[in-house]
Order: sequence, then structure tokens, then C-alpha cells
Amino acid sequence: MNSDISLPSDRGNRFYQGVAATLFANALQAVNFLGDRFLRKSHHSLSGIEDLYRHSMDSAFSVTEAFLVTGAPHASAYYPRDFAWFYPDVLDPETIMDAQDAVRRAHLLDKSVRLLLEAVRADVVTTTIVPAGRGRYLGVNYFSRPSDTLLGIVAGLQQMISADQRAPSYLAMAQCAHAGRLLQEEYGGDLKRAILQLASELEPFDDDGTRYLLCDARGPRSAATDTRAERRRFVTNACVYTTFLWSVQLGIIDENELKRLLGRDLAQYKKDLLRLFGKDGYIRHSLDGPKGPPVSAVALDFVGVHRGFWDMTDASERALFAATTDLIIAEPRFRIPSTFHFLVSADNPRNKLIHKIAAPAYQGRSSWPTFNVEFADRMLDYDEVSGGDNYRACAQGILKDIRTATELHGGYQELISEQGLKYRTWAYKGAVAHSWFPRFLSVWRRAYGTPLLQWND
Repeated sequence: MNSDISLPSDRGNRFYQGVAATLFANALQAVNFLGDRFLRKSHHSLSGIEDLYRHSMDSAFSVTEAFLVTGAPHASAYYPRDFAWFYPDVLDPETIMDAQDAVRRAHLLDKSVRLLLEAVRADVVTTTIVPAGRGRYLGVNYFSRPSDTLLGIVAGLQQMISADQRAPSYLAMAQCAHAGRLLQEEYGGDLKRAILQLASELEPFDDDGTRYLLCDARGPRSAATDTRAERRRFVTNACVYTTFLWSVQLGIIDENELKRLLGRDLAQYKKDLLRLFGKDGYIRHSLDGPKGPPVSAVALDFVGVHRGFWDMTDASERALFAATTDLIIAEPRFRIPSTFHFLVSADNPRNKLIHKIAAPAYQGRSSWPTFNVEFADRMLDYDEVSGGDNYRACAQGILKDIRTATELHGGYQELISEQGLKYRTWAYKGAVAHSWFPRFLSVWRRAYGTPLLQWND
């Protein structure tokens, strides 16, 4: 295999959006789900964690792949957000098996981020990109406009640029970092334009005489749990803040430009969000809808993304995190019995008709292992900054139960049902989320102090 990451000489990709593109994309995705429903077969019987990992990495980062995807039935579509939510440790050297594995990962990440940046240049910033033939892509917003698409694109670019800063490193990491810097140079102006557009779309929201800025004051915006179809959600607004923060850190945009649009600096913008969503002493999932008991007003997706909204440096921020975490831990309805698998919410959220038929509880009464991994990681963040040991045992329990489920079900699951089984609905038979596996290994190392798996390259 050629270990160089080369720039394509003729991109020739075309991006489409609109009513016709959406109808065509929906038809393609229906075929994908039906194919998964009737054709998917369980074809491997590995049970040891090391063998499962090798199989997953060979599948996730195959040289035949055109884009980094999960392995789920909807993986024929590309989700920019995943590079922030689910793929932040693709290039963690301690999760890489050997030099060839490093080459495959770096090459696939480069291809994926490049395609997403081309979409931004074409002014197609959508939740989903569906391939529709050679060099043709359909940009679709299945439920609502995105809050975290640019976040994912910036995260993927950020991961590339910093690829050579973690030891031990591989030659492919240095090449990937160089390719990332070239991408930022080529597409930085397009990203800046899109980020400024996102900032200009924030809407005023008045609460108790104070004016805040939200991305979804009047209509829902999509994030990783987008089918709730709610407005004024914490996670969507935290995604927007993190997009701005990372863009400033990467040098894509100057904070003063954002300040002129927002009327406040980023630190104040974040304080406003914490004040608004945390006014009850915990982080409320959404301001939309009737008041209820605290445990019904919080959701696991508040934990956000790696190195994202929560930095735990402020005591009041830590108090809000701890209060929300304690509500989730203490409520039996948040947990698969006898495990540390936490569900997205204590109650089913509002579902659209398609979810009642095809994928009930997809965003509510089911466990996303990768959200649990981020929950564990934020717990470790809290303990590290506070100097205590409040949550380490719980974080370790989460990771231990994910390992058990991975070995039981034959791979790292995208979803686990409320009963602790593979997530299966009529249209969704369950999927092995190959490319989410490295993130689990990275957080395991942090929680336990030693790697779960080791390789001799």
C-alpha cells in the first residue's frame, strides 16, 4: 500500500440540494434500510475483545471505503457531525494497531474531511450527505437544519492538523498533519464564511428580562439526537458555541469578528447559556415544553463532545455538571437494570411518525454506547479539575459494561435497547459501530491508567 496521502488532481464532485435532491435521497435511504432489514447477516463469531477490535478496524478503515462511517444501515449516508461526536480519536496512536492501520486511517480521514470541505465551498451545509453516483452528492436535512455540521467539519480538520502531536507517532500521522494544514489553507475562507453565516443566524430569546442568543429560538436545529424535534435545546446551542471556540483556536476566524456579530465575547456567550439552561440548578435538556420533575428535564446528550463545551474550570460550571450527572446516576429509569449503561432520557421524547413505525425510542429509551463513553470522559474531566475522586468508579463501570456488551454482541454496538439487548426494530436490525471503537479505547486508558489492548508494531 502506498503510504503517501496525496491530493487529488481532479476533484470533479458536485453537490445538490432542494426538494428533488431530498426526495431522491429519501428513496436511496429507504432502499438502504430495507436492504439492511432483509439482507444483513451476522457473519462472524469472534468474542475476544482483541479479535473483535482487529475485525472492526479492518472493516472501519478498509482501503475500499470512500468515507469514514459507522457501519450502521444508514452508513451509506455521510454525517459531518460524527467527526466531533463519535470519531475524535481515530488518530490516537494508542488505538492504532500498526503502521498500515495508521496509513488507512489517515488516508480515509483525509478523503472524508476534504469531501466535507468541498460541500462547504459549494454552500451545502447539511446534516447529511448522500452519495448518488460517481462524484455526485445530495445534501439533505432530514429533520431540521444543523447546529453541529460545521462543528464536525472543524473537528475533523483539527484532528488532522494535530495528528503528529501525540506520541508514539507514525509517519502517516505527519503526512496527515501536513495534508490538514494544506486543507485549512485551501478551504479556510469557505469555512470562515459558513461560520460567520451560522453566527448571523442566532436569534434573540428573552427570559426574565434578559436577552440571550439561541440557534433554535423559533425552530428546531439538528444535533446528534435530532429526532426530538424540540426547540431551545442545550445540546444544539452548546454545539454552536464549541464550533466558534474551535474555529478561533484553529485560526479560521478571529474572535473579534464573532464578537461584533454576537454583541458579546465567547466567554460571556457561554456564561449566558449556562445561566439560561442551568437556572434550576441543573442543565435542562430543553426550554421547550411543559415543566416537569428534574429527572424528566435532563438528557444524557448534555455531556457534549470531547474538549467541547465543558472545560470544568469554573466552580459554578462544575456544580451544574455534578448536579445533572447526579440526577442521571440516581434515577433508575436512566439505566439498563444491573448495569452502568445509561439511556438517553428517562422518558420517551416526542417522536415523529416515521420513528414510531421504524425506530421507536431511537433517541430516548435506548443506550448509545458512545454517549456513555463521553459521559465517562466528562466524569474524569470533573475529577481531574476538582482534584477529587467522585466519579471515577462510575466511569470505570460504564466502560466495563460496554466491553461486556461488545464481547456479548460480537462488536461495538451503535445502540443497545432498553432491555440491554441489540437494538432491533422493524427497519433497523442493529449495527456494529466499527469506527466508534477507538474512542472507547482512548477513554478506557484514561479511566484505568493502562490500555485495554496493546500491539507490538
